[in-house]
Amino acid sequence: MKYGLLKIRLLFFTGSFLFFGIISGCEDNYISSIPNYPVSLELNLTASYPTFKDNPYQFLVFEKPRYDYEYLGYGGILVVCGFGSDRPYEYYAYDLACPHEADAKIKVTPNSNGQAVCNTCGSVYDIVNGFGIPIDDSPAREPLKRYKTYLDSKPTGDYLYITRK
Repeated sequence: MKYGLLKIRLLFFTGSFLFFGIISGCEDNYISSIPNYPVSLELNLTASYPTFKDNPYQFLVFEKPRYDYEYLGYGGILVVCGFGSDRPYEYYAYDLACPHEADAKIKVTPNSNGQAVCNTCGSVYDIVNGFGIPIDDSPAREPLKRYKTYLDSKPTGDYLYITRK
């Protein structure tokens, strides 16, 4: 009886340790096939992109910097207005480079269905829910590289900032 209880406790603690280790370490330990390049993009949603703001399934593509101080990651940046858990609309940013191809010149193309498609390998990614995961039996096995976004309201408008995590 004592041996059985000890075995159950050991299994419980081992399982708990593994579960919390996986949950707490997933995002920080993720290594993408897309290399880390500088990312810095500022968008005035009120003045420059009023139809993009709070409009799900809309996207913006940045393949070249508009200003000297902008950095657009490895293959460029895809910014998406999607759905969030904390508020009705959330903004997500991904690298345009397809992670299956891992080449800055091979980019995904967003569509109005909330997906991004790589025309080279055929991978399709879900981009409106913030995960950028491959769908529909895509050859890709990893998600699009995601960048951090945050919204800041100023007297001159709502600004969306995109940085590397």
